[in-house]
Amino acid sequence: MRDPLHWQKSSFSGTDSGDDCVELAPTPASIRILIRESDTPTTHLTTTPLHALLTTLKAGTLGGR
Repeated sequence: MRDPLHWQKSSFSGTDSGDDCVELAPTPASIRILIRESDTPTTHLTTTPLHALLTTLKAGTLGGR
């Protein structure tokens, strides 16, 4: 049986209780971080390591559409 994930709402999502926020959850072994939007909870991104993702996002070099 899989361990349940403990999703945490991003502090950048504000304080309202609506379904318009970003949530993060570490995997049970804390090797990966899962990221999802609360309005589509069955779809998520997996990142490892998280530092590389945050550095890329801050630098604005992810590439845009």
